[in-house]
Amino acid sequence: MTEQPTSFERPQPGADPTDAHGALLRTPAAPGAAALPLQSGPADDVPRPVGAAGPEHSQPASAEPDAHRPRPAPEGIPAQPDAAARVAGPPDGTEPGQQGTEASRTAGAPGGQERRAGRGAAPGGQERRTGQGMPPGRTLPMRRDGDRLRFVGAATRRIARGMDLDEIVLGLCRATVPTFSDAILVYLREPLPVGDERPAGPLVLRLRRTDRIPAERDTELGFMPAPVPEQPAELSAVTNELCEVRPGSALGEVLRGVRPVFTDTESAHAALAELLGEDSELVVPDGQRTILAPLRGRRRVIGAALFLRRPERHAFQPDDLLVAAQLATHSALGIDKAVLYGREAYIADELQRTMLPETLPRPTGVRLASRYLPAAETARVGGDWYDAIPLPGSRVALVVGDVMGHSMTSAAIMGQLRTTAQTLAGLDLPPQEVLHHLDEQAQRLGSDRMATCLYAVYDPVAHRITIANAGHPPPVLLHLGGHAEVLRVPPGAPIGVGGVDFEAVELDAPAGATLLLYTDGLVESRLRDVWTGIEQLREKLSVTAQLTGPDHPPPLEALCDEVLDMLGPGDRDDDIALLAARFDGIAPSDVAYWTLDPEDAAPGQARRLARRALSRWGLEELTDSVELLISEVVTNAVRYASRPVTLRLLRTDVLRCEVGDDVPQLPRLRQARATDEGGRGLYLVNRLARRWGATRLSTGKVVWFELNQG
Repeated sequence: MTEQPTSFERPQPGADPTDAHGALLRTPAAPGAAALPLQSGPADDVPRPVGAAGPEHSQPASAEPDAHRPRPAPEGIPAQPDAAARVAGPPDGTEPGQQGTEASRTAGAPGGQERRAGRGAAPGGQERRTGQGMPPGRTLPMRRDGDRLRFVGAATRRIARGMDLDEIVLGLCRATVPTFSDAILVYLREPLPVGDERPAGPLVLRLRRTDRIPAERDTELGFMPAPVPEQPAELSAVTNELCEVRPGSALGEVLRGVRPVFTDTESAHAALAELLGEDSELVVPDGQRTILAPLRGRRRVIGAALFLRRPERHAFQPDDLLVAAQLATHSALGIDKAVLYGREAYIADELQRTMLPETLPRPTGVRLASRYLPAAETARVGGDWYDAIPLPGSRVALVVGDVMGHSMTSAAIMGQLRTTAQTLAGLDLPPQEVLHHLDEQAQRLGSDRMATCLYAVYDPVAHRITIANAGHPPPVLLHLGGHAEVLRVPPGAPIGVGGVDFEAVELDAPAGATLLLYTDGLVESRLRDVWTGIEQLREKLSVTAQLTGPDHPPPLEALCDEVLDMLGPGDRDDDIALLAARFDGIAPSDVAYWTLDPEDAAPGQARRLARRALSRWGLEELTDSVELLISEVVTNAVRYASRPVTLRLLRTDVLRCEVGDDVPQLPRLRQARATDEGGRGLYLVNRLARRWGATRLSTGKVVWFELNQG
């Protein structure tokens, strides 16, 4: 995040309320005017000033007749050389050029001389308040309420710029050091409560961040004289990072009071000792040079801030408690909101993560890669999804869809449609039937539930792909050699319209080709229409494929990254889901397929056919295991089948055996008793096979198992 300069980060005319050298916020009280009192109330009240007394709201004893008199420049910084004539003045305190007007305006006005006395340095580098010389490089204290108000405004704006917890705490530290204090310690509750939840367990404060003025920088810039060697290195170390606040303790009472306090009183000093710990190396300056400010959120105290000044610097004034209260209040409310925002972002991330597949499967004959990009960091969930579902016969279903909207509701509908698509794919329905049932499901969810979807089934044995579309952008097929084409697929109507027939087309899927499925966020934006984006995508794929030569397809992961690089600064209007499939296929020489009649001789025939195929492939070491398992599976199939049984062997990185029949009931693994004659076939398959399973088809079922090749 790039921080923009604020009023306390650049010079201001006259005084700089946040001078880098650390001006003191202090306003002398006018004669007869008391300091601004603090409001008393219960511990749950946010501290705020009340009353009209005090320098923040008081008026001089006699109003000045000239209402349009220019406001004098505050002296929060040393006088400039070219302003020496204005700073130096006659002994009576009036400034040059104003002896005739200023004196007459303030003559007889109570407090007039006091207002003139606090405007800057006297001739010779002396301070008018004391008449003593200023140390070299020492800045003059800010004396006016306007300086304090400008500082509080600038500091709260900097704190409010933070979006997360660390940014807010850092903004508090950078806004107060060195302007308001020489060091700051920020303690936060561990763990921080979220929203209205009631924290369980004792109140524990953890030191979240510290900030201070480096001693070496102070000496180099002349901020203050270097401390004498025998002085301890105060503000340098804190050893107590955890502090448990016991009920009824001094620290607990200070936190319950909510209001900032000076630590020079007995009770506040005990609270400070409890917060820092008995073995802390932090040396706290004497006098009113330490402020302990509780941080209270919307519901409860969530921490504390400790402001410290060195002995060389002026002590805090009573009005500085108001400044500390404002800083603590804004910081605590910002921390509360940051914690809530962090929880919402976590929920959104978890929702999106559970809606999308954590990992893609590795089906035989195809390699997969995917990408998902939300529309913005502030809208992390949306209705875009992708999926890859293994199907019987080493096939794989490729799905990509887009639900209208970018809200939690859209993500929830997307999750329901994705689950429905997975269930329908498990039934091995044709692509057009899957879209038809998705359309019915969307109508049951609501009349305004609209979505687009593209469903494709790839068969690595036949090297064919079947695609059905429901209002989705068409896929792009990148051939080996660099030629990219937009597949001609009937567009269809979006899911949720109802009463629409979907049409499927079957196309060639040559080995080495890459199919790219995507959502409209990749090709459509405010700067271009969808067909222009599709053409740019096609050209991008062609250029990328030509870099690797005509005989080698581009790496799949790198291809996805290159596709996303085509997005410009103004092209991120929508979520983007991307699914890429590289077709490797299965060579015909690695496939053996037979049809067996459902009779008693079928198991023996299956063993002989499998033995010949294994001998041809050079896998004789698997003959015994394959014959045993095939005999058990085929025996179960022919026992109940009424139509021919299919047997297929596939040789890839593993040896896969598939037995299909027309019985829809799936076999279940069970433990056979000692007196049972059967029930041990699947037990043997489960013990000897690498993997096994059974899948229901529209025409029956397929039982399969895999064995490692040596």
